Amino acid sequence: MNLLQLKYFLTVARCEHMTRAAEELHIAQPSLSKVISKLEEELGVLLFERVGRQIKLNHFGKAFLNRVERVFLELDNGKRELSDMSINESSNISIAANNIGPFFKLLEGYSKRYPNMIFRQTIGSISKMKQQLQNGEVDFCISSPPIKGASIECIPLVIEEIFLIIPSGHKFAKYREINLIEAANEPFISLKEGFGIRELTEKLCHQAGFTPNIMFETDISANLIELVNSNMGVALLPKLKWNDVQQDMSVYIHIKEPVCRREIALSFVKERYLTKASMQFKEYLIDFFKKD
Repeated sequence: MNLLQLKYFLTVARCEHMTRAAEELHIAQPSLSKVISKLEEELGVLLFERVGRQIKLNHFGKAFLNRVERVFLELDNGKRELSDMSINESSNISIAANNIGPFFKLLEGYSKRYPNMIFRQTIGSISKMKQQLQNGEVDFCISSPPIKGASIECIPLVIEEIFLIIPSGHKFAKYREINLIEAANEPFISLKEGFGIRELTEKLCHQAGFTPNIMFETDISANLIELVNSNMGVALLPKLKWNDVQQDMSVYIHIKEPVCRREIALSFVKERYLTKASMQFKEYLIDFFKKD
């Protein structure tokens, strides 16, 4: 048994499809099947159940997967720790974040305090961010809804009110507050499926008693307010006081029913080694939201 076999096993377990796993690993599918078969032979048990073209981990496979993930986690921790101990200490921090509002304000303040820090940031759906976190591609996720899991530690940062945002000339513009059901016939603007704001929009509208008519969707959160200002529709968003987008054309209306809020949280893998720079950033982040 070697690390290459274990890497192949992890990929097959994640893809649950031999051909897709082979494509991701850039090897021939018969070669991958042979590696998995040899691994099962060495272990003396089958790890997968074959269901047509798909395969799924059986109870042996699930138990083995937990151990293999710990092997690669420890190897990654060792690499991080050695890098942290070296003369050229790691000053890189990788983050996955979705539409969380004060993220760029946060980075601006941190960069002023620690000018030599290098950030690598990605934006994606909640499922993609969780996968990046578990695979070690990012150190932290800052998201709404929070990313949770058995191996993930999740620290709540802030709870924000969600408003109905409309253009200034809209018929609701004179209202100070509204029940969300009153917007049932309005065209909605939101992010694409898989993003936190989209899931929140659908959830809150369903709680109000209707399915939102999503007339325009985007994967760029900064476009949402601009689209509202262009009279394309209405949106459910927090009041982004830190946003650079001109908001004087938009009206933010408090929603009486249902209660419209979202939680932003910091997530990271519990047992993954955090460098000094990452620990420093985590503490800064928690303090930042306490003061905001």
